[in-house]
Amino acid sequence: MKIAVTGAGGKTGRSVLKDLLAHGHEVRAIDVAGAPGDRGDLAALGAPLLRADLTDFGETVEALTGVEAVVHLAAIPAPGYFTDARTLNDNNAMNVNVFLAAARIGAGRVVWTSSETTLGFPFGPDAPPRYLPVDEEHYPMPRSAYALSKVLGETMAEHVSSWSGIPFVALRLSNVHDPADYAAVPSYWKDPLTRVVNLWGYVDGRDAAQACRRALSAPVTGARAYNIAAADTLMDRPTAELVAEVFPGVPVRGPIEGHQGLARTDRARDELGYVPEYSWRDVLGATANRPPATPR
Repeated sequence: MKIAVTGAGGKTGRSVLKDLLAHGHEVRAIDVAGAPGDRGDLAALGAPLLRADLTDFGETVEALTGVEAVVHLAAIPAPGYFTDARTLNDNNAMNVNVFLAAARIGAGRVVWTSSETTLGFPFGPDAPPRYLPVDEEHYPMPRSAYALSKVLGETMAEHVSSWSGIPFVALRLSNVHDPADYAAVPSYWKDPLTRVVNLWGYVDGRDAAQACRRALSAPVTGARAYNIAAADTLMDRPTAELVAEVFPGVPVRGPIEGHQGLARTDRARDELGYVPEYSWRDVLGATANRPPATPR
């Protein structure tokens, strides 16, 4: 397919570009940063940068015209980068413009990044989840303007999909890690509260890319949302032990085995074919000195 990837210059965007190109797709890389052609590494991959401001509807329509599908990754990526108002307004503007532009040009599908924060993150002893592990039904529980922007995006996707007939696939990505990020993992182990905000979770960028690719062709209709996370946590201790220490009063639905992650990805497995393939344990190897995560 000919696919537009917005936010192509970011960490997740680069992983998605590499994966789509490796699987034979033609990719139009779109980002607001840099001058056209400046992203030499993107051009070397076969996807030179098209610069476009997606908060402008006209630019968005022009940037997407001619593609068959859209992978929409562009956004202010987390709380704290800008004021709450700007985060909410800019993310909403980008989502509105991309969704409506996709409908206008007749794109076949929109895959876009929602967020694990819609499930209630940041968590902690004073802000626990309703139950564990968390699945898609733990939504919506936004605790920041950033998370609210994603909740609003999922609602918009439902309605634009119903008007247009275009499938919209929202991927609630966990904290994306590249292999270079894993060197910091042992520093998290001393205090379980260091990474409790997202239940000690993460997803490898290559698995995030895999999820995007699978979502482009999975037999999905309407607007659907999926948790996308690694099979394990970033911690060296068994997950059930961490839960008992930090969230002693939270109901646990079913067994939690080994280093199993606490964001359930069963729906993504069953409907998209997503099974996480990468773990920080594979990168750190003997340094981690821990068994592999229990597959789900």
